[in-house]
Amino acid sequence: MRLSWFIACLVLCTSNAALAQSATAVRDGSHDFDFSRGSWTTDVTIIKDPFNKPGEEVHMRGTKVARPIWNGKGWIEEIEADGPSGHWQAANVFLYDPAAGQWSENYVDSSDGKMDRPSIGGYRNGRLEFYSQQPVGGRSMLVRGTWTISTPDLHSYEVARSMDGGRSWHTSFIARVNRAR
Repeated sequence: MRLSWFIACLVLCTSNAALAQSATAVRDGSHDFDFSRGSWTTDVTIIKDPFNKPGEEVHMRGTKVARPIWNGKGWIEEIEADGPSGHWQAANVFLYDPAAGQWSENYVDSSDGKMDRPSIGGYRNGRLEFYSQQPVGGRSMLVRGTWTISTPDLHSYEVARSMDGGRSWHTSFIARVNRAR
């Protein structure tokens, strides 16, 4: 009787461990940025103060070039655009953490040459979403970056900010990106 009880417990524990392991399986997101490979044109809209002056926008036009590194476990994206305020250059370095199944976005603007705090995220609800906490104008805010892939030749990227812990979001950056022909 004790042996059958022991075997029943062992089977139950083994099956529960297998269920727990499959429930926590990490999605392989290492190809999430494959869509961005190549040369693109981009139309950028910047809303400098989305909380107090959401109607004041700056428009720029430019290019984006994205290429993989480390067999796709990382990506480098270089952006250049021109607008009424002059020439703007920036870069993103995306790095994939296979254990977590997440990407980090590491942004740098040529005007100051310093990387922002990384945003962390991945594929969710049909889009790529990244979140970070950034100091903006002396205040700490949540920042959400979202890629929406419409077709193989068209995607958009939007940055929204929240001062209330994510209850409301205010768009501060929009890029509409078309594959260069």
